[in-house]
Amino acid sequence: MLAGGRGSRLGGAKACTQLAGVPLIAYPLRAARAADLEAIVVAKPSTPLPALEERVLHEPELPRHPLCGVVRALEYVAERGGAGELGAVAEQGEASPARAVVVVACDLPFLTPELLQMLANIEGTAMAALDGRAQPTLCRCERRDLPALREALARSLAFQEALAERSPRIVGELELARFGDPKRLLFNVNSETDLARAEGWLQS
Repeated sequence: MLAGGRGSRLGGAKACTQLAGVPLIAYPLRAARAADLEAIVVAKPSTPLPALEERVLHEPELPRHPLCGVVRALEYVAERGGAGELGAVAEQGEASPARAVVVVACDLPFLTPELLQMLANIEGTAMAALDGRAQPTLCRCERRDLPALREALARSLAFQEALAERSPRIVGELELARFGDPKRLLFNVNSETDLARAEGWLQS
C-alpha cells in the first residue's frame, strides 16, 4: 500500500483523512484482508499514518516519487528471501516463493477483494487502465522488475512510463468490470470534492 504522497489537497495527511468516519487508508487495507492478503504499508518516515496493525516499511524521504515505494516493497520481497506472495502490497502464504507485489495507492477506497486476488494470482507485470489511460496506482510488479525500476527512479522517469518499459499486461475496463464499475474501482480521492463524492457513493 503506497502512502508516501504529500496529499496536499487533503491537508497533507491523506492516509489519515476521514471518509465516512474511517481513515482513507483503511478501505484498501480492508479489501486486502478480505482477500486473505496481509497488507504492507510503504510510506515516508515523516508521513502521518493512523494506528495500523499492518507492517509499515519506510522509503527514503527524497525523492518524492511513487517508484520509491514500489522499489522499497520489491526490496522487502528480496530481503525476505522468497517466503510469501505479496499483494496490495501483501503476502498470500508462506509456502510459495514471493515473485511480485501488487501495488495499490492508499486513496483507492472502492477496490474489491476479488480484484486484488486476481492481480495477485496472474503472471507477469500488469497495470490497470481506464478510458484508454494507464492507471499505475493499481499495478503488479515482479521481483525481477526491481533493477529496471531502480534505474527508472534514478532517471526520474514517471511511474507510468517506468511500467510501460516493462511491457505490462494491461488490465482494461472489460476485465475490471468483472469486479464492479471500473470508474468506481479506480476512483482515487485527491480533493475535498472527491471525498464528498466517495461519501455519497458509500451512502447510496
